[in-house]
Amino acid sequence: MSAQQKNRRDFLQLALAASSLPLFPRFAFGTGIEDERTSWYREAKFGMFIHWGPYSLASVEASWPIMRPKPDGISEADYRALPARFNPTKFDPDAWIDLARTAGQQYMVFTSKHHDGFCMFDSSYTDYKITKTPYGKDIVKQLSDACAARDMRLGLYYSPPDLHHPDFRDTSKLAATNWNGEPERPEWPTYLEYMQLQLTELLSKYGPVVLIWFDGLYHQEKYDGQRFIKLIRSLQSGTLVNDRIGVPGDYVTPEQFIPKSIPIKQAHFFATDQNVEKELKIGIPRPEDFQLWETCMTINNTWAYNMHDHDYKSSQTLIRGLVEVASRGGNFLLNVGPQPDGQIQPEFQERLRAIGDWMAVNSDSIYGTTYGPVQGVNGIRTTAKHDKVYVSIFDWPSTPLDIPGLKKKVISAHLLATGQPLKFKQTETGVQIDLPAQAPDVNASVVALRTL
Repeated sequence: MSAQQKNRRDFLQLALAASSLPLFPRFAFGTGIEDERTSWYREAKFGMFIHWGPYSLASVEASWPIMRPKPDGISEADYRALPARFNPTKFDPDAWIDLARTAGQQYMVFTSKHHDGFCMFDSSYTDYKITKTPYGKDIVKQLSDACAARDMRLGLYYSPPDLHHPDFRDTSKLAATNWNGEPERPEWPTYLEYMQLQLTELLSKYGPVVLIWFDGLYHQEKYDGQRFIKLIRSLQSGTLVNDRIGVPGDYVTPEQFIPKSIPIKQAHFFATDQNVEKELKIGIPRPEDFQLWETCMTINNTWAYNMHDHDYKSSQTLIRGLVEVASRGGNFLLNVGPQPDGQIQPEFQERLRAIGDWMAVNSDSIYGTTYGPVQGVNGIRTTAKHDKVYVSIFDWPSTPLDIPGLKKKVISAHLLATGQPLKFKQTETGVQIDLPAQAPDVNASVVALRTL
């Protein structure tokens, strides 16, 4: 067995063991015992986001083509007709789980309902759903059962906006005119009841749901978010909730960008656009001030499958993105948009497997870590776990590596990839490490420091 094969075997065993932990364990993290509900999430670090529905047939984004139509785009009538020919006969939830586990992803978040209102589960409260398509089977149920059998944590994306529901908006008009909802109409309370009924279904009929990922768009206060937080807690007390229903959740969700500094409480950014990220001074917050967070990101430029979008991020970019997120204490939720037949396209698989190859060697520097003690130094990123500091090196130096500002006493150093011990010198201003001439990994090479 080659070293790479052994690393892959050991990594898959580690990933399986991590996935098999109790769904809501109590986990000793950092300087104390963290909240029981969030401990698994802090450990996991890396998840798979899945945007999938009839819209994949047209290679268009989910919902947005009827919300903000383009002259050369799909008409609302044609978009709404897509479910009539949606028949993903090659959907295999086990194949999805295999791929996620190969990549090192510890949880999955699936779109049970996007803004268009189409349900990928067999809701009793609408006919606009997967079981009324030629496919006829409940996708969420199949995925939920497979995740339960395979010890993969499953979260569900649920859109509070619902362009199909007549109590959300006047559906006699085109969605482009009122897609943000009409809470001033007398029907609005009935729509909130509909949301309550569907969330109750999802949290009662589909096994353990580790998180609900709301995507409330604008003016989220209209959804009476506290009502739904209370509902979720009553149905599954361990279920986490994100920040997109108008009230603070368990974690915040920057979209398509990585914050430039470690997010802290009382400085929430609910933005999906990096241009409005709050500019915070780079520093090391106290554990009690840290704000749990998760960046969601696409592999190309679209969330849904799009046969025309070939602008794929490189494996290196994605690996470094994972490292970057972990270095500031966050989780990385990386999206795939399955093809109309249910399979995940080869370009996505290739990149996820490349991340898995890197994780097979370097996962100790990701799983269970928090933000590192050194921030804002070009060419390196740090994470921390118990008595270890992990230094991920992007730009391999030709001279000894300087790590300024590391205050903890270092007692040993070695390369994760080879186990090779490294000589180092510590001063009042930092640590200097002698490195081999060549980097073990062109994507990111990790030095593990044991500290007191």
